[in-house]
Amino acid sequence: MELNKNFSDKALEDFRLIDMAVEYKDQQAYGELMKRYKRPVYHMILKMVRNVDDAEDLTIEAFAKAFKNLARFKKDYTFSTWLFRIATNNAIDFIRKKKLDTMSLDTTFKDDDGASVSIDVEDEKNLNPQEVAIKSQKIELVRVFVDKLPPKYQRLVKLRYFDELSYEEIAKELDAPLGTIKAQLHRARELMYDLVKDKKQHI
Repeated sequence: MELNKNFSDKALEDFRLIDMAVEYKDQQAYGELMKRYKRPVYHMILKMVRNVDDAEDLTIEAFAKAFKNLARFKKDYTFSTWLFRIATNNAIDFIRKKKLDTMSLDTTFKDDDGASVSIDVEDEKNLNPQEVAIKSQKIELVRVFVDKLPPKYQRLVKLRYFDELSYEEIAKELDAPLGTIKAQLHRARELMYDLVKDKKQHI
């Protein structure tokens, strides 16, 4: 496939990393993609939901969805545009579910090539097939990484992401202080980020 010569060097490097991740299951390639975009995705989501814990959760979910669907990515546009769209739609679904009072979603951000990408709430009837496929899938973390976590973190992650319990519900379920649950989930998220980046952890 001949790529658009107008793509930036960073976008072209993203394409190379995607090829490595999809064709060779290269964990370092996944890790590099996460390293490049974890912070901007997190900050964009934080502006939408205005809660640090929720923003961290939604950042993990966005990458999980993107990596799960990476083979479907088309190089007609930049990876950052595609990733931000997944993250935005995921955050919008969360906002609708929680019925949060948030900042206006009528705003834009710049992708790698300096183009404005709008953040808008789209009617599901107008979604393209790729977006429908993404939205139709249940939020699911990459289980192979979850299974590598220490047991106490595995249980927390499964309650939070697979069973979709709130922090308060998890605290009640485990009979533990809310602050402890939040701190341990934060640690679990960091461990999963490190596992994706193929680093050895010593707990």
